Amino acid sequence: MAKSNPKKNKHMDLNDRIEIQSCLNHGMTFKAIAKQIGKDRTTVSKEVKKHITVTADQPVKITDSKGTPIVKPPCPQLIKAPFVCNGCKKRHARCGHQKQLYLAKNAQADYEKLLSESREGIPLSKETFYENDRIISEGIKKGQHLYHIIQTNNLGVSQATVYRHLHKGYLSVCKMDFPRVVKFKDRKQYRGDSIPKAAKIGRTYDDFLLYIEQENIMSWVEMDTVIGRIGGKVILTFDFTFCNFMFGLLLDGRTAAEVTQKVSLLKETLFNNNLRFGDIFPLLVTDNGGEFANISAFTTDTSGEIESALYFCDSNQACQKPRVEKNHTLFRDIVPKGESFDHFTQETVNLIFSHVNCVKRKIFNGKSPYEIFVFTYGEKIASILGISYIPDKDVIQSPKLLKTHK
Repeated sequence: MAKSNPKKNKHMDLNDRIEIQSCLNHGMTFKAIAKQIGKDRTTVSKEVKKHITVTADQPVKITDSKGTPIVKPPCPQLIKAPFVCNGCKKRHARCGHQKQLYLAKNAQADYEKLLSESREGIPLSKETFYENDRIISEGIKKGQHLYHIIQTNNLGVSQATVYRHLHKGYLSVCKMDFPRVVKFKDRKQYRGDSIPKAAKIGRTYDDFLLYIEQENIMSWVEMDTVIGRIGGKVILTFDFTFCNFMFGLLLDGRTAAEVTQKVSLLKETLFNNNLRFGDIFPLLVTDNGGEFANISAFTTDTSGEIESALYFCDSNQACQKPRVEKNHTLFRDIVPKGESFDHFTQETVNLIFSHVNCVKRKIFNGKSPYEIFVFTYGEKIASILGISYIPDKDVIQSPKLLKTHK
């Protein structure tokens, strides 16, 4: 019976190879075997031909009438599929031909050896290493760039390998001899805040899916952070999924403390306007960034009572909060990736998202996120979140926006 879930685009494992050997022993064709293990027919054919084992059995010697050995031609069955003797009825008989077999364990061993060698990179003998060292050293002393040296002399090694040997002190030349190496400092490794595993119990993405199904919830708020210059200011973004209305809070750094402070100020502003954070943000979904480590900053009100629910996406699964990610592309139309936010103020962020929210969307039949949000919550709340109305003809969706409002 064919496998119900074929393992497409996956390397074969020992179980697959054992299955191939068993099928060959029963005389099955490559097409039938491929269907059995969920692979392509050519994949099975290449696998068998690549891992043929010639048995050590000596073929039957045939001589002519004078006793002179006769060179027996290859078995005609081996020059066509399946190219092995596994399913041959004469396999265990002395048929006079040297036998070829597909053996799963041998094939797996060959595969593992090849995989190991491919990960080791290009092997260098002692003589080759010293010759490469001499050529590299002479080229560097002439002021030549490393890539030029490697390509000119066909050294067969990568720049990364040479730099690795350089940093380990294996080469005759040192960092000072290279024209550019000393100009670059090693990157500082910053270990940001992290979300404790215990804190995510009951807050996983699976828990989120179960929650919205049980409560029949159709919309929520997705959160994320947009990075400008590494180590500089960042923007905490909120996207209301029912209309793609987005606003942002400017942070001095991507830390849990900074997020806590800004969210607390937002809650205070809402409270002063007789509004509750939980009424506008009842359900929040975000990623595993350490800036969201202070869960209570989002879930409790000023008196410590639970007012909102917070859930986390799975690691490296941006597709689980697609709307905020998609809306970031509109932000990037105005602020290209890599541009610093250090000169931004909160008013700058409000201006950008005001224009983003007034862009008409096809998905909403020509309505803008601002129109739908204001229809639902009113202009007052949009204003508290820093978003104002931009007339249709005045909407600017390019870097010109920041140039015209300096």
